[in-house]
Amino acid sequence: MALSGPTLTGPTLAPANGNATHLVVLVHGYGADGQDLIGLAPHWQSLLPTAAFAAPNAPMRVPGGPGYQWFPISRIDPHEMQKGVEAAGPVLDAYLDGELARLGLPPERLALVGFSQGTMLSLHLGLRRKAAAIVGFSGLLPGAPPAGEMPPVLLTHGDSDTVIPPQAMFLAAAQLGLAGARVQWHLAPGMGHGIDPEGMALAGQFLNLALRGLLKSEGPAHCVLKAS
Repeated sequence: MALSGPTLTGPTLAPANGNATHLVVLVHGYGADGQDLIGLAPHWQSLLPTAAFAAPNAPMRVPGGPGYQWFPISRIDPHEMQKGVEAAGPVLDAYLDGELARLGLPPERLALVGFSQGTMLSLHLGLRRKAAAIVGFSGLLPGAPPAGEMPPVLLTHGDSDTVIPPQAMFLAAAQLGLAGARVQWHLAPGMGHGIDPEGMALAGQFLNLALRGLLKSEGPAHCVLKAS
């Protein structure tokens, strides 16, 4: 039996219009907090007017710093990252279940958006929960994807990222594609470890299409993804 972990808290944003039809959870990176990513939500509300947003703080403080971590990182190693997401996953999993219940939404109405360490967790949990969509900024895929139906995935990365090399995005896209996922990717020229305006715009378009069921992996593609 799994031990209960800490209860996560963090900023939330109600839908722009009416009751929530979907939940978009923003999973921050190492040394940041939920406030760091909730600022993305207003940029997407015109495309996702009935989506609720939540951005939990990770359960552990970074030693000697003001931010949080989902799990400790000593080096960027896929095996270490896999162990980290497996350890941290149940705490975030419980938070996702709680937020969906609070909003009265079924599991398939969830989308996950992660940055860096948050991307690792979003991919790990989103692929296994069969989320409606996963967006990963500047991260990597920790471990092999599970078998079965895959949600649509958008990956973005800066070509000048020195924290997690951009090759990690291409490797993740290849692994996910071989596993049957419909994968979109965007390489940001001149961008380091961050989110560029085009990537943010593409993420909004991607979530709009995915949450309307237009990017499912079976059948032909219905829409072309482009930044507006």
